[in-house]
Amino acid sequence: MKRIINIVFLLLTVLSITAQKKDISKAKDYLKSGKNFEQAEQLMQKLLNDTAHRDNKKIWVILFEAQRKQYEQGNEKLYLKQQYDTVALFTIASKMFATAESLDSLEMRPDKKGRVDIEYRKKHAEYLNQYRPNLYNGGTFFINKQKYKEAYMLFNQYIECGREPLFSSFKYNETDTLMPVAAYWAVYCGYKMQDPKLTLHHTYLALKDEKHYELMLQYLAETYKLEKDTLRYFQTIKEGFQKYPRFPFFFPRLIEYYSNHGQWAEAMQACNYALTADSTSHLFRLVKSSILLNMGKYAECISICNKLLAEGTHLADVQLNMGLAYFNQAVELDKTTQQSHSRRIKIIELYKKSKPYLEEYRKRAPNKKERWAIPLYTIYLNLNMGKEFDEIDHMLKK
Repeated sequence: MKRIINIVFLLLTVLSITAQKKDISKAKDYLKSGKNFEQAEQLMQKLLNDTAHRDNKKIWVILFEAQRKQYEQGNEKLYLKQQYDTVALFTIASKMFATAESLDSLEMRPDKKGRVDIEYRKKHAEYLNQYRPNLYNGGTFFINKQKYKEAYMLFNQYIECGREPLFSSFKYNETDTLMPVAAYWAVYCGYKMQDPKLTLHHTYLALKDEKHYELMLQYLAETYKLEKDTLRYFQTIKEGFQKYPRFPFFFPRLIEYYSNHGQWAEAMQACNYALTADSTSHLFRLVKSSILLNMGKYAECISICNKLLAEGTHLADVQLNMGLAYFNQAVELDKTTQQSHSRRIKIIELYKKSKPYLEEYRKRAPNKKERWAIPLYTIYLNLNMGKEFDEIDHMLKK
């Protein structure tokens, strides 16, 4: 029985070798004919799909030649302004690099006697070095088409050339100034795909691209937040704010972080730092008024809001902060156990001052009931405004 199995195995091996030779011969004929390059590629790819053939250097060489001829044919058509699919050109360029790198890896393996024969490295490296910029160009092309997966693949290949032994003589990591930019675009593609692994893969190199540094920090912060890495998220938005206080992404998120943790002193420090960068900013001053409101510094909050209103700001939250600054004072006074006539007059006065600002805020932000409904309910109750009170009471019960 064992002998029969061995005979069958031998026959299958012979048939496989015969089929392999036949496909290799056919692919060579296609290459010599100057056409059917795609068919030659398919024949070699079919052979490589069988693990038994993957150590055959000849197959890889023919596959590379088939891809090279396709690339040159397409490049020529584009140069002559003939109709040709640009996507196909970038795709075949990517394949060419992958094939040459696989062949180089195969050639680096020692044979049974421990010998290494690297025959094609110099030739392939010099050839591909001419066209490596098209990996970068292909990446930008796919970004413009919003095909981020394809763009990432090309930028990644462009960068990885710096680590491939095939291209070691060119020392791309030392000489290619576009490497950090390519890394930035790779990060951008990973970010657009919301893939944390791809976003973070080339982070170290991408942060060397000074032109896009603030955007890099934004992408990293959002990625850390996606991964629920709170510490890194905080560290990144803090660094971004300190370096780029006017960049719109970092300031509101840093303030939000401090607010959520009740760190009002730190929030005020950040706000004052922002105001040193732009003392006229309505947003920075509005946020400062909000912090003062939460810290119970109502007079300072009202002072800032008055100045903003005098400048004609359209920020609705100025009205809210102004109204709440008066309202909160009234509520605090109302909590005291010993109530005098003068204290009651003061409470009513504060509710009256609060009322127009909160009503104006309601007009501007009718959907934000959680902010204005309860305060207006309390005001109308204390001012004996029956009609207005009934309307709010009915709304709250609904």
